Amino acid sequence: MILDGYKLTVVEPPAPKTREDDNGNQVPVTDRQGALQFVVSLFAKLQVPAGQRAPKGEEIKVTLETDPGDGFGEDTRVALINPRINPYQLGSGDRVMSGIAFKAAGLAPAKAPAPAPRGEK
Repeated sequence: MILDGYKLTVVEPPAPKTREDDNGNQVPVTDRQGALQFVVSLFAKLQVPAGQRAPKGEEIKVTLETDPGDGFGEDTRVALINPRINPYQLGSGDRVMSGIAFKAAGLAPAKAPAPAPRGEK
């Protein structure tokens, strides 16, 4: 998954990922090795040159394989470490739900954009 040219902004800060068990209780989600998973909501928007209008962005939820730590509050610009997508399909017959799930190894602060070139004097 190539995200060059997109700016990613935290909408909901990272938190441990949970799911509802058979009794209606929220339980932590872990990977096959038992490591706790995290989830973050990001707004992804295409970066365009100055003077051009950017297309609408998209809010995505990303499962993180590691605890990203502190410093990723709302409105923070971030980069995903080793991002990928996983297609899925649930159900059968007339009741099928499919889509893509976003996953990454972790989060990192976004690199500052390069300054715009100035005209020569």
